[in-house]
Amino acid sequence: MLRKTLLVVAIAAALTACGKESKDPGKGNAATVASNLLISPEDVLTIQSNALSSGPVITGSVQPERNADLRAEVSAVVVQVMKENGEAVKRGDVLVRLDETAIRDSLNSADEATRAATQTLEQAQRMFERMKTLRASGMTSTQAQEDAEIRRNNAQSDLSAAKSRAAQARQQLQRTLVRAPFDGIVSERKVSNGDTAQIGKELIKVIDPTSMRLEGLVSADKIGVVKVGQTVLFRINGYPGLDFTGKVRRVDPAANAVTRQVAVLVDFTGKEQPRVAGLYAEGRIEAESVSALMIPESALVKAGDQTYTWTVKDKALRKTTLRIGARDVRTGQWEVTNGLASGDKVLRTPGSTFKDGQKVDLVPVKAAPAAMASTDVPAAAKGN
Repeated sequence: MLRKTLLVVAIAAALTACGKESKDPGKGNAATVASNLLISPEDVLTIQSNALSSGPVITGSVQPERNADLRAEVSAVVVQVMKENGEAVKRGDVLVRLDETAIRDSLNSADEATRAATQTLEQAQRMFERMKTLRASGMTSTQAQEDAEIRRNNAQSDLSAAKSRAAQARQQLQRTLVRAPFDGIVSERKVSNGDTAQIGKELIKVIDPTSMRLEGLVSADKIGVVKVGQTVLFRINGYPGLDFTGKVRRVDPAANAVTRQVAVLVDFTGKEQPRVAGLYAEGRIEAESVSALMIPESALVKAGDQTYTWTVKDKALRKTTLRIGARDVRTGQWEVTNGLASGDKVLRTPGSTFKDGQKVDLVPVKAAPAAMASTDVPAAAKGN
């Protein structure tokens, strides 16, 4: 809006410069008609006191609380990868199939050994019972009975070992199917069909996008004011223009020995939540809040180390030097520690051609062209 108003003023100045000079019969000097700068109410804002939150800066990355890095539990060849990056999965869905041929052969062998051991135990048990009966009637020796008992006990041990091998083979067979441990999405596929998966090899990673949190770092010299439950305001790369809010959940009890920073865990509390993990985030923890004069960045003009703004007072522009304090990350406005008072009026978006003391007229937006036309007519009339 200010640009349109200034355009009108520029046109008026050009018309005035091009107008004919009017000579005073008594003095013979040329005089020009000067025009005031016209501004609309939308070009002016009133400085007010607002709450300024202050606290330590926090930086970090967005990470899911629930994530699973699924690895191979058996040595086998990857037969099929069922899901790709970004695909949604449900708990129990098969994500990767490993070759089960060798493991199934081991299971079949263990099952056969179990059946054979069962039959041997049954036979040994019958022999032992027969020896007990014969020994009771004095028709066999104690040694023969003890030998039968030993064979029965050995058969029991063989059966237990065969069952254990079968159970282990069955468990290994189940591990050839890698399943999703919870509902989520596949964040990283690390194998392809035909790869050889050794025990411990990374296969696929699953995250829960609804469990995002900020894993941030705070400088150790500022950690004394950080407490659980404090509000955190921050922005995330990849989501321009969006402000995120959270609350401090946990503050680590020890600082990093190298960086001298303390890890702080922040939960999201607002409606806006990122769906992508690993993004960089930066913000501020609201440790305290004070009342301060605030000014938007658009109203500030910087010239070297000096910062000033254009105030409107007594129908004139005044170049006012400012002392600027902290920036409010929530609104982007700056604290004014010196130079302005509550109620002062400043230009919202000042230009570069203003002069200190320049006269201004505050007019409605629609009335500006009409007012400009009424100013031009007398000027042209005088020139003629």
